[in-house]
Amino acid sequence: MEIKNNILETIGNTPMVQLHKVVRELPCRVIMKVETFNPGHSIKDRMALKMVEDAEADGRLKPGGTIIECTSGNTGMGLALAACVRGYRCIFTTSDKQSKEKLDILRAMGAEVIVCPTNVSAEDPRSYYSVAERLSQEIPNSFWFNQYDNLSNRLAHYESTGPEIWRQTDGRVTHVVIGVGTGGTISGVGRYLKEQNPDVQMWGIDTYGSVFKKYHETGEFDEKEIYPYITEGIGEDILPKNVDFEVIDLFEKVSDKDGAVMARRLAREEGLLLGYSAGSAVAGLVQLKDKLKHDDLVVVVIHDHGSRYIGKIYNDDWMRDRGFLDSELRVRDLITNKKNGALTGVNRDDSVREALRIMKEHEFSQMPVMNGEEVVGSIIETDVLNYLLANPMEHAERPVREIMRNPFPEVSTDLTLSELGRHITKENPAVVATDRSGRKHLIAQYDILQAI
Repeated sequence: MEIKNNILETIGNTPMVQLHKVVRELPCRVIMKVETFNPGHSIKDRMALKMVEDAEADGRLKPGGTIIECTSGNTGMGLALAACVRGYRCIFTTSDKQSKEKLDILRAMGAEVIVCPTNVSAEDPRSYYSVAERLSQEIPNSFWFNQYDNLSNRLAHYESTGPEIWRQTDGRVTHVVIGVGTGGTISGVGRYLKEQNPDVQMWGIDTYGSVFKKYHETGEFDEKEIYPYITEGIGEDILPKNVDFEVIDLFEKVSDKDGAVMARRLAREEGLLLGYSAGSAVAGLVQLKDKLKHDDLVVVVIHDHGSRYIGKIYNDDWMRDRGFLDSELRVRDLITNKKNGALTGVNRDDSVREALRIMKEHEFSQMPVMNGEEVVGSIIETDVLNYLLANPMEHAERPVREIMRNPFPEVSTDLTLSELGRHITKENPAVVATDRSGRKHLIAQYDILQAI
């Protein structure tokens, strides 16, 4: 029987999924390594288990001991899974910018969570680094894992994530894009892949308010680069020992807004509900599109699941409060507000009388003309009325294709109402839009008036 002995045995061997819509402007193929398939829904499960195993092996973590860690949530989740299985107590310190969902999940796994202020230096006794270190000194039989400087972190990715990427791409990977926080993932993966092929490019995604990019380019640790930012999971105001700058080829900074907006696009357009830093990673890749060629194969390694951010980037009010979401309505909002469902049309071979019946039944002023699933034309009520008034009634049995106009224009669901206004005119009173499930919808002047 194919049965795992415990949940820790399900960590790793995550799938690769190709991206399409959000990277359509890139010249090459883009694959995402979807680490949300780990049991803790995060790539951090890999390094958390490795840190526990290595600490057990050399006696730093003893039976019945207490795991202490400073975490943005995901490493804590991985450590909590290991603690549940192996019988340890957990105390986690975190910063007050982390999502409520992350804190609730850690507590649900039996961990104690201490929330510390974000806007203090790492050396400040109130910081989540300093509080974790102090607790490890005060609590007997405890161990502070310190994922930033614990080299088991990057070793986990050298031993697992890197080899998986090489195997899953048949060694054809040319670029790997990873958000950099502790630096363990990009450093471990980068070391392994460059041992297989030194030409593999490792691109690190940073955020504004973090020191990584400037330090990598100049060797200067510039405190002026440090300021508060909202993005979770990437960027630092310290230089963790796990960051191996020699295997990172470049850093790209991504704004808080661009990361959040791209995360929402990944959910809406690719069906991938992912975390904040995943949006940043893909947004950073798009910013670097001019550095890519047609035959490149890019792998984006993402960190965690979108369920940790339901109250933040996936909440419209939260996004609007920070100016991340346009206040202007878009075509997709009109579709959401429409009472009727997907597109209702008349077949090109149906009679004019049948078209009139459908329009009266549904109170339509205009309709698409269909040939199976394809939109081949359009009719409006004045066309039908003028035709019937100008011809004997027996002409009502003639096929509607004889009086149809050209099809209504197709528009993107991202179009704003002001942009939509350029497409809807007296001669062309409606447009067609396709939602993310592939269903077509007719958007007419009436729908705009209702929304306004």
